[in-house]
Amino acid sequence: MSFLHIKNVKIAGISTGVSKRIIDNINDVTNISANYDVQDFVATTGVRYRRVDLGLTTSDLCYHATERLISDLGWKKADIDGIIMVTQTPDYIIPATACILQDRLQLNRECYALDISLGCSGWTYGLSVAASLLQNGTMKKLLLLAGDARGLIKSMDYTKTDPLFGHAGTVTALEYAEGEEGFRFHFGTDGSGYDAIIIPDGGCRNQVSPDSFNETEFEGKTYNQLQARMKGMDVFSFGISVVPKSIKKLAEHFDLSLDSIDYFVLHQANLKMLETIRKRLKAPEEKFPYSLYEFGNTSSASIPITITTQLANKVANQKTNFIACGYGVGLSWGTVAFETKKLTISDLVEVES
Repeated sequence: MSFLHIKNVKIAGISTGVSKRIIDNINDVTNISANYDVQDFVATTGVRYRRVDLGLTTSDLCYHATERLISDLGWKKADIDGIIMVTQTPDYIIPATACILQDRLQLNRECYALDISLGCSGWTYGLSVAASLLQNGTMKKLLLLAGDARGLIKSMDYTKTDPLFGHAGTVTALEYAEGEEGFRFHFGTDGSGYDAIIIPDGGCRNQVSPDSFNETEFEGKTYNQLQARMKGMDVFSFGISVVPKSIKKLAEHFDLSLDSIDYFVLHQANLKMLETIRKRLKAPEEKFPYSLYEFGNTSSASIPITITTQLANKVANQKTNFIACGYGVGLSWGTVAFETKKLTISDLVEVES
């Protein structure tokens, strides 16, 4: 069983960067598919607005969010020991985007820099890597950046980007703190469902060819082989099954009472899925914050963006117990329980291209 307890680390702050441009799924989006009914889509998915600017990459959004958080924390850049970037929309295939951001942020050249290619479960996995590096005190401060800008791959016309997904870049600042209980994790992977969310071409298995650009229909939408596609019902069944089980297993293994949890912050897949999970956990609505309506599905950014935009005033100056769960591409999932005290949350950073 994949359980992990990492002590002596805490979250110092979180910041989110988004495009200043707001897309309205009812008034702005066209030509998604023949089956696209705007009112029904918003009611089912919970996504009315999204932040999309095709002139901004994930690293742009993360950069501006990070600059703001470093300032708000009063950290010196020379004291930051590492930077981890979790994204499936990197600046380049190579080099790692973390290396580019180390220079752009003017961090110390003796800086640990790493990219992690994970989607919706990426923040929890990245958190475990970051916390592991800090736990013995050799490193003191580390930045975990997470986000995606999926529309850049789908289309260069923002009115034709998938109406479920928004763009966001987040940063979570972690630091060594002796005596802190840290983070309790449960992880899982079902690689048999690897093709439930996939970009078929572009890797070494299926290299780019002229045929990669030919468009075909898949579940009512048109894609070429270089664009992400999803088996919607398979992913829905996966999410409503594994997430409640993972949360309950985490609680049982570490002897945690779910009643003691202040907030359950889940990957913001869609409203119907989240509500099904909430009801299976028998959790009250006030403990399940959603950022879908304003920002859409933001992949690995969705847990931190939910904390920064929905809970800032509630958690900034008091002790708060969280359970967070990311789940999706892979198929993979990761659940974490943690406590924050006097968490620094930056104001939303809105970026223009």
